[in-house]
Amino acid sequence: MALRGLNDTYTLNNGVKIPVVGFGTWQTPDGEVAEKSVLAALNSGYRHIDTAAAYGNEESVGRAIKKSGIRRDELFVTTKLWNSDHGYENTKKAIDTSLMKLGLDYLDLYLIHWPNPVAMRDNWAELNSESWQAMEEAQKAGKIRAIGVSNFRKHHLDALLENADVIPAVNQIYLNPSDLESDVRKENDKYQILSEAYSPLGTGDLLGNELVNKLAQEHGKSPAQILIRWSLEHGFLPLPKSVHEEYIKANGQVFDFSLSADEMKLLDGLEGKGNSALDPDQANF
Repeated sequence: MALRGLNDTYTLNNGVKIPVVGFGTWQTPDGEVAEKSVLAALNSGYRHIDTAAAYGNEESVGRAIKKSGIRRDELFVTTKLWNSDHGYENTKKAIDTSLMKLGLDYLDLYLIHWPNPVAMRDNWAELNSESWQAMEEAQKAGKIRAIGVSNFRKHHLDALLENADVIPAVNQIYLNPSDLESDVRKENDKYQILSEAYSPLGTGDLLGNELVNKLAQEHGKSPAQILIRWSLEHGFLPLPKSVHEEYIKANGQVFDFSLSADEMKLLDGLEGKGNSALDPDQANF
């Protein structure tokens, strides 16, 4: 598929269209920093904003959306259920809280942020199933257009799908040339679940990589732009994050070049050369 710009979309497995690059807000401090960076992204042409209850910046994201003056139906907004809110009733409340903080009537995408929180190791599958039921109901009620998951591995997806009426539309994972998440992506592809990349730059770890910099020089692009383009060439949805206006703008300027099959193969060969995903069954939160 030839991509022309930030307004191009992928079609999720339920027919909802999602812009091919999202603006990430992970680790963006609440208040002026978050508000200004989201506004800069919207002014630069981004129409897909990704936040989460755990990021603590939903209210700032909401203020930026309001200030932008962009029509709601032109935007795609994602937020996520945090670990402390797993379970049926908690999830229903969490959805309403996020809507209130964002100042929105509906969410475009809502994700279970983490499959196996440390406090729920004994009954994570049951609680995910309860949360999913609440999310399915919210989707039917028109509060959410699409529902999905984040950081789920194959066994987490398998457990969720045992009792689910709706297949997740998205699995947002740590995904970049240093961690290709091959097993997870295979499972995502099996169910037509879109793979979103929440750390397309390898949490910045790959920006100094020799190969990435060589390709950047050859294409007249930045290392970040090479890594974002790598995600798009694979059919992933990258969520680059920055709080600097010039980088925010540049990260969206990835549609006037492409990477060859040989260049993609070289970048794929960086697996293990940088940071990798946390194991959701071992993480201490």
